[in-house]
Amino acid sequence: MNKNTTNRILIADDNQANCELLEAYLAEVPCEIEVARDGAETMAKAESFRPDLILLDVMMPKLSGFEVCDRLKKKPETQKIMVLMVTALNELGDIQRAVDAGTNDFLSKPVQKLELLKRVENLLALKGVTDENERLRQYIQRMEEQSPAH
Repeated sequence: MNKNTTNRILIADDNQANCELLEAYLAEVPCEIEVARDGAETMAKAESFRPDLILLDVMMPKLSGFEVCDRLKKKPETQKIMVLMVTALNELGDIQRAVDAGTNDFLSKPVQKLELLKRVENLLALKGVTDENERLRQYIQRMEEQSPAH
């Protein structure tokens, strides 16, 4: 995790108690936190808040977590957001649906604090590496465009 920047985490869950629990667990992570209560609000906040990571509940009103994840991963402006699906569902078919929707990882409820923190740390580190790779790729591309042809 990059200590120099504050990460942004969006908690998407329609259950107030779950949101409060996740916020409390994340208290020791240096981050800004926003909360969304349904799938439509999650989509809107993904674009306005620009989170690095979304903790995404599967069973939400308006759009399910599966639908939200699928839409986020198909839009160029949100496809690089890390998604950690947090769900009480643990059937193999549900896990497959989450993977098919593009989730980066999933966590079963009830959420264990240590497991949550480790997955959040790993996904934020991966996001940092991915972002740095993209910056370097763009830099190299600019340099190649500016250099005279061989």
